[in-house]
Amino acid sequence: MEFNETKIHGVLLFTPAPHVDERGMFSRTFDADVVRAAGIDPCSFVQDSLSRSAKGVIRGLHLRSGQGEAKIVRCSSGAIFDVVIDLRRQSPTYLQWTSFHLTGESQSSIYIPAGCAHGFQAMTDPADITYRIDRAHDPSEDVSIAWNDPELAIPWPLPKALMSERDLAAPALAHVLALLST
Repeated sequence: MEFNETKIHGVLLFTPAPHVDERGMFSRTFDADVVRAAGIDPCSFVQDSLSRSAKGVIRGLHLRSGQGEAKIVRCSSGAIFDVVIDLRRQSPTYLQWTSFHLTGESQSSIYIPAGCAHGFQAMTDPADITYRIDRAHDPSEDVSIAWNDPELAIPWPLPKALMSERDLAAPALAHVLALLST
């Protein structure tokens, strides 16, 4: 497993070396030594979660207020179009976003530091996404940004399928930035 920096400051892409043979596939999906070498405390993660989405579903764009939340995201099965937006005011890549194509075949993971928003669209039916987060979830800190905010102009690859009521009602980026600065 190796890691590489990405377009967004502090966002890292972890790429394993899956072993594929006639039986199927084996892949290391987390390696504490590699994570530590990337400057991240592997013991800081306290919760693992899984979401399953149907093709076209968009989840996000989400982040947490307060201390924020760092996470490692991986598509364990299927494929997703994954988006990270830097909302850290002191970051050299503030307000920039980038995307990744994550698949169960590659088993690549993305480390997303606290202060970045995250969302994805399922490209397959189904797509399973695993999250390793560094703080217990507190719903009172949940923040959402409109998936179709024109300021971001994210080119979602598929027509929007189902979305949660919360995500459909999410405010524009400008509103969220004002909320976060108070």
